[in-house]
Amino acid sequence: MSFEQFMEIDLRVATIRAAERVPNADKLLRLEVDLGEPELRQLVAGVAQVYETEALVGRQIIVVANLQPARIRGVESRGMLLAADLDGRPILASFDEEIPPGTRVR
Repeated sequence: MSFEQFMEIDLRVATIRAAERVPNADKLLRLEVDLGEPELRQLVAGVAQVYETEALVGRQIIVVANLQPARIRGVESRGMLLAADLDGRPILASFDEEIPPGTRVR
């Protein structure tokens, strides 16, 4: 991947406003995130085995914001969150201080 291609990836700060389990999916959560846009955006993320829904609300994460929408288990996902893989466990990328939703990550 070239530097120019990498710069096309739109990484943004998002604040999780709501989280719930995806029915019949052990690993998936449906997240509503604030990306500083007029409306909330919905993501589906495979973090349910590590994170409780209540603990995620209010947390700030990094989102790949310019992916084409995808349907995961019948639920539309309009982005992807960033997480490290630690022995098969997803660990969310986050910040030490509050950042305005929608701020570009570089």
